[in-house]
Amino acid sequence: MNPTTTAPAHTTPATSTHPAPPQPAAQPRGPSGRWWGLPLLREMRADYLGFVTRLQRDHGDLTRMRLGKEDAWDLLSPDLVREALVTHADQMIRWERGIAVFEQVFGQSVLVTEGDTWQRQRRMLMPAFTPKRVAGYAQLMTDAASSALDAAVPAGQTEALVPMDTLWTDVAMDVILRTLFSESAQADARDAAWATQTLSATAFREMFLLFTLPDWLPLPGKSAKRRALKALRGLVWRHIDAREQDQGKPGIPLRTDLLHMLLALRDETTGEPLSRQEVFDQCMVSFQAGHETSATALLWWSRLMAEHPEAAQRAQAEVDSVLPPGHTPGPEHMAQLPFLSATLKEALRLYPPVAALMTRRTTAPITLAGVDVPQGAMLRITPWVLHRDPRWFAQPDQFVPDRFLDGTPPIPKGAWIPFGVGPRVCIGQHFAMLEMTLLAAMLLQRYILQLPEPAVACAPKLHVTLRPDAPVMLRLARRG
Repeated sequence: MNPTTTAPAHTTPATSTHPAPPQPAAQPRGPSGRWWGLPLLREMRADYLGFVTRLQRDHGDLTRMRLGKEDAWDLLSPDLVREALVTHADQMIRWERGIAVFEQVFGQSVLVTEGDTWQRQRRMLMPAFTPKRVAGYAQLMTDAASSALDAAVPAGQTEALVPMDTLWTDVAMDVILRTLFSESAQADARDAAWATQTLSATAFREMFLLFTLPDWLPLPGKSAKRRALKALRGLVWRHIDAREQDQGKPGIPLRTDLLHMLLALRDETTGEPLSRQEVFDQCMVSFQAGHETSATALLWWSRLMAEHPEAAQRAQAEVDSVLPPGHTPGPEHMAQLPFLSATLKEALRLYPPVAALMTRRTTAPITLAGVDVPQGAMLRITPWVLHRDPRWFAQPDQFVPDRFLDGTPPIPKGAWIPFGVGPRVCIGQHFAMLEMTLLAAMLLQRYILQLPEPAVACAPKLHVTLRPDAPVMLRLARRG
């Protein structure tokens, strides 16, 4: 990757010439836990990705440390990750502190629940997120993107310097509003986008606290958190209330959006629907998972494409060959755009929106790579480190989309996990890939992406999602 433009995190970069990390030993090693691990927690809070990168370099793929009362293990190889999240999935629950933080926003949603409740919700929600069902949302996605992308360069101008953060945030929020509620709401979109980003930043800060202080306290960030929660909750309840009032009224058109699906779902075992609160909680999750992660991924992708014009031209030529001028991409074109898809997957590799904090708790003793792990251990998984490991990806810090094309050496299972792995893999992964591919194709149909002069370097900054630490400004030039 061009070091003068998109910068890596503040880490020691991995390269294909670095020696492989030490392999798991009978007794995993790790940094000193003196002072109950408080110095380690400070390091993590200051630069979590750098900390874990150095941890693997110095101590290997399976490490152990003491953090206060926590027995913390880091799993930094694909085999270890799959052994934990697939083989031992039944002996895992999500890390309680993370759940406590997320529950404040997402309630008892599929992102938060465990056990029988989670299994019931997951079973009921799956029909709404199958590839076939997700394909039905495609027109809502492209309708939302069309006007915003057309207006990115003002009428009468051939090019403009565009804040891509704002563009993708507005487009992705309009997509999720239309997909959820079948209507565009520009005023709601901007407020909801601000609210989701505010709650993401707040959640990351609270992850490193032992407990969350009450939101009514006059502390830094609490006022913004209260306003963000009020904005999102008010928006979602307003739509649910309106939909329920419309049910059964003559002349009301049948909706095919996600809210309709949620209200229509029935448990195949009991015939029971989702409760009203569960419908609300799933809508709240959709804002975070269906908006911020997609917007962040497209932001990194567009920056990378501007930095690598040869890849952008190749993707553009592919789009042109599949879609005649004026034609809108749809789900039927996905298989015909392998290189465009590869550029998106490579962007997700280099800058996974969920780059860290995939954390689990063991509920029973397990074995990882022949090492005994006790009940109650905290297991941490960091996609950022897996995605940049030279053992799995040659030239790991470079933008090389071809590695995701057919005919190239297969990527080890568990080495590329932007959507997680195992039973709790992201339920919306098909939705996200369809949305990103359609929107990326529509941008390339309209514009040539260029870096402004001088280009400002962008380094990743970890909240709950991984965002650039500076605004991404690109010059968009209309295509002739």
